[in-house]
Amino acid sequence: MKKIRIEGIDIDLVRKGIKNIHLTVYPPDGRVRLAVPRHMDDEEARNFALTKLTWIIKQKKKYTTGETEAAKVYKTGESHYYLGEKYILEVIEKKGKDHLELRDEQYMDLYVRPGNTIKKREKIMSEWYRQKLKEIIPSYIEKWEKIIGVKVNEFGIKKMKTRWGTCNTRDKRIWINLELAKKAPRCLEYIIVHEMVHLLERHHNKAFKDYMSEFLPEWKSIKNELNGISLHK
Repeated sequence: MKKIRIEGIDIDLVRKGIKNIHLTVYPPDGRVRLAVPRHMDDEEARNFALTKLTWIIKQKKKYTTGETEAAKVYKTGESHYYLGEKYILEVIEKKGKDHLELRDEQYMDLYVRPGNTIKKREKIMSEWYRQKLKEIIPSYIEKWEKIIGVKVNEFGIKKMKTRWGTCNTRDKRIWINLELAKKAPRCLEYIIVHEMVHLLERHHNKAFKDYMSEFLPEWKSIKNELNGISLHK
């Protein structure tokens, strides 16, 4: 993949059969991708990226500062998200089983034993997110199996650095990124649909996009919500 460098920022440059320019900054590490029409030369692509430099820096900052999990220290007053809603963390030291509870649609109460480490607190929260996704995902799969006309044999949840989901078409197994527990339900549903459509079409070609538009007409706007924005030249 070709790369261009703007003000110290590496950008993956991809040429495709498209009319508009698509600029995306991906979580969790702020990778930047610029998709341009095949006829556009490097200099023109570079100039476009320069006009969007402020936006690129702003988006990358989200993934390299306090907005990322790497910067979290899991202390009282910290902001955390669940299903697109913001909660304030309240750490409560107490003997007994470590666990997390939502309160008043505003707070995340994290009960931990005295002397609990940051790493342990992170693990407790990750497992809570994982359990919540395990409870939510089956209903989405059941719904979309009927609509799409495919069968998912198994699903799993794991942390992924560069993808929101993956699909093993041979085994009919889909994997969902744990981070989606923090996103709005429409984002989680979109990724589930996306991976299930791969059971009809393995590649991200026109047929795949046509299926997505048929089953989930608003998929492009949800994709942009997750990954960045689509910009017109």
